[in-house]
Amino acid sequence: MPSEFFNTSEVLEAILETIDEGIHVIDPKGQTIFYNGVAANHDGMKRSEVLGKPLLEAFPSLNHKSSTLLRVIKSEKPIYNYSQSYVNAHGRIIETLNTTLPIYVDGFMIGAIEIAKDYSSLKQLSERLADLESSLKTIKSPERKTAGNGGLYSFTEILTCDKGFKGLISQGKKAARSTSSVLVYGESGVGKELFVQSIHQESSRSKEPFIAQNCAALPESLLESLLFGTAKGSYTGAVERQGLFELANGGTLFLDELQSMPIDLQAKLLRVLEDGFIRRIGGTKSVQVNVRIMAAMNIDPKKAVSENRLRPDLFYRLNVLSYELPPLRERIDDIELLSEHFISIFNSKLGLSIKGMDKKTKDYFRKYHWPGNVRELKHTLEFMMNHTENDVLNLEDLPQFLKKRNPSEKILPLREAMIEMETKLITEALLQTNGNVFQASKLLQIPRQTLQYKIKKHI
Repeated sequence: MPSEFFNTSEVLEAILETIDEGIHVIDPKGQTIFYNGVAANHDGMKRSEVLGKPLLEAFPSLNHKSSTLLRVIKSEKPIYNYSQSYVNAHGRIIETLNTTLPIYVDGFMIGAIEIAKDYSSLKQLSERLADLESSLKTIKSPERKTAGNGGLYSFTEILTCDKGFKGLISQGKKAARSTSSVLVYGESGVGKELFVQSIHQESSRSKEPFIAQNCAALPESLLESLLFGTAKGSYTGAVERQGLFELANGGTLFLDELQSMPIDLQAKLLRVLEDGFIRRIGGTKSVQVNVRIMAAMNIDPKKAVSENRLRPDLFYRLNVLSYELPPLRERIDDIELLSEHFISIFNSKLGLSIKGMDKKTKDYFRKYHWPGNVRELKHTLEFMMNHTENDVLNLEDLPQFLKKRNPSEKILPLREAMIEMETKLITEALLQTNGNVFQASKLLQIPRQTLQYKIKKHI
């Protein structure tokens, strides 16, 4: 169809309808002038109940102070990543994460737009997990891999023949005798959680809870409520709920990807480390907790401090017992040792009888960079064992992106080469994140929807 048949406003509306986030636009008087289907689904409303209506009429539980859209209209200043909880016209509790911006045309503000993400279901899931942790906390068992303490690994299960890594394990065993906080850092996939779980298992807290939380997985307000708990009435629909600090009382709380925790929340963590008291969100009473904090980072903490991703005072507080775990490429002899271990595991799991790898494959593994470290090695071997037709793994069994190119092969056309490189990077990111599309999109620094499209197209 020729472009002259398109109406600009219709095209813009069609674009906004395809976006996988709620879009709500009001004019300076607070009347809704655009409201896409995703926003209606988030809010549990019909579009006809909101479009053309004053905002406070459609959402009577809001007011000029609690509505982010009306606040932006009044202040003419943007609000970023603000969590909002309200009741819709049908009595349903809605929770969204909003970015709200003023709209200007020729220097005049003509309205405000809100881009909203629904995290009601995510919050409900996290709270159910917290409730599950609470119920499981009462189950005490000295055996490994029980729900009672959540600890899955011990130092005896860390396989290495590397002298330096053995020295770290020795240091970790000494750290188990201490009550000081622990900071572990290293590349993704080197085994940071395995290391801190082992410290917990070796310590006097081994019969108490080990609770892990990834700091990059949740919005700030949700992470804060999950860590500290909530008091009844602190926000619409809030109930008395223990946070992870209280659930981990007597045991260990492991905070992964600490550098992703918002700076303001890091200050609250520092206070807990200093005085051992927490206060539920919306509460007035402080509760003392006896929790050992262990944290992990996938970048050097000094770099995180210099990039303002980690508070210097928090770094110095955690740096008492800190350990840098080396990447797999610096532990060459461990590659074959771990490969044999994983082949044995997958033989049992998949009902196979693979005898090992041929010499060329072993040589390739020793020369490969392993950006995803032990995790990537494990997933690579799982792929190979699922696809091989032989009883010894060879180079033909490698995932496509790992196969060596023939040096004499003609240079690929630029478009094909770019697609091949894109596919390789996406596959590596998925391997490093254990197939988690959201985490892989963050690693690749592209939107999640873009990554999902490329996965469907190329992989």
